[in-house]
Amino acid sequence: MTYLEWFEGHAKKHREIVDRLLREGYDEDGIIDYFCWDNLSVAEPDFCPLFREGKKCHEMEKLNCYLCACPNFRFDDDAPKVKSYCAIDSKDGRQAEFGGVVHQDCSGCRVPHFRSYVKKHFDTDWLKIMKQCHD
Repeated sequence: MTYLEWFEGHAKKHREIVDRLLREGYDEDGIIDYFCWDNLSVAEPDFCPLFREGKKCHEMEKLNCYLCACPNFRFDDDAPKVKSYCAIDSKDGRQAEFGGVVHQDCSGCRVPHFRSYVKKHFDTDWLKIMKQCHD
């Protein structure tokens, strides 16, 4: 699966959930809280493959999944050598080479998973928040 395929598929899932929550009368804070791992992993088990295993992508107490994929992540499936990188060069991320190409490894970074970060960047349209991730 390419980055773009994942990105577009995730955007669709995200949009469906947010649209449903808006129809049900959720406000911004309610939507953000709904995306808390403790709730989302039970309420939306197909949102993330890790949910079925009861695992988190990042070990933190109050993991928020609204920004599953970081607005600072950049990708280009057509790039010959560096397929992805971090736009803010987070000290908790790293670059790794797999199969002769470089990918960003965000597993050590928790930046987009704090409620305060989600609140600061919130938009009901996930694609607006993520617009700089790819061209």
